[in-house]
Amino acid sequence: MAVPKRRTSPSKRNMRRAANEKIVVPNLVPCPKCSEPMIPHRVCPKCGHYKGRKIVDTGSEPQGE
Repeated sequence: MAVPKRRTSPSKRNMRRAANEKIVVPNLVPCPKCSEPMIPHRVCPKCGHYKGRKIVDTGSEPQGE
């Protein structure tokens, strides 16, 4: 098993952990159809619309047989 020969210095430890702070949360915009927050240029997960068109059936509407 790999075991470090020397103790990791606080500087090296902090440099490794600093990469996690660079992850950013995606920007959210309101959906023009239902006003739910959504990621830009993606299909709205709530209503299934993109650019004014129904793309995905989300199952929120009852389906007729």
